[in-house]
Amino acid sequence: MLSERKVLQDLVKSITDYDEEAASTAAEKAVEEGVGSIEAIEQGVAVGLKKIGEDYERGETFLPELMMGANAAQKALKVLLEHMPQGSDYRGQGRIVIGTVEGDIHDIGKNIVAAMLRANGFDIVDLGVDVSIQRFVDSVKKFKPDVLGMSALLTNTMPKQQEVIQALKHENVRDSVRVILGGVPVTEEWVKKIGADDLGKDAMDTVQKLKKS
Repeated sequence: MLSERKVLQDLVKSITDYDEEAASTAAEKAVEEGVGSIEAIEQGVAVGLKKIGEDYERGETFLPELMMGANAAQKALKVLLEHMPQGSDYRGQGRIVIGTVEGDIHDIGKNIVAAMLRANGFDIVDLGVDVSIQRFVDSVKKFKPDVLGMSALLTNTMPKQQEVIQALKHENVRDSVRVILGGVPVTEEWVKKIGADDLGKDAMDTVQKLKKS
């Protein structure tokens, strides 16, 4: 029987090695060894993704490696999400519309956040990636969420977060929803500058902040 620490280390390594098969195997092993899906996602998949994201931001790796790591993480997530608990202690937490902004096709980080929020009893409306400004606005009107979450992995797509907030104001629905931003390049300063409400630094940070609200 493997230790929980070893299982999580193998999961992290499979992602930083960009190894899809190893990632799937490591996730299956985590399930077999009784490691909770939430813990495996937060301390395994998310840690691996954070490392390759930091390497990318420092210029130590490039987009192909980033995408290979994301693909490996997706394989692990597929296994872990099948065993995700429903978070019975936190049902009825509220509705969240979430998506990656226009021009950005990265979804792994968003998917992890959405999975963690679902596990904690939030009702999630996932708009996917490359979401237009108008679709964000229309979704706020249609689904009447408590929270709107916008992810941007690239610095050149961050301005779309600001444009969505401006559009929400124009349509007189900004005050009806809490706006939380996420993504590797997004900072507290950016959140304040564009008039958003909060920054989700990672999946667990986002869950904790929204559960307190």
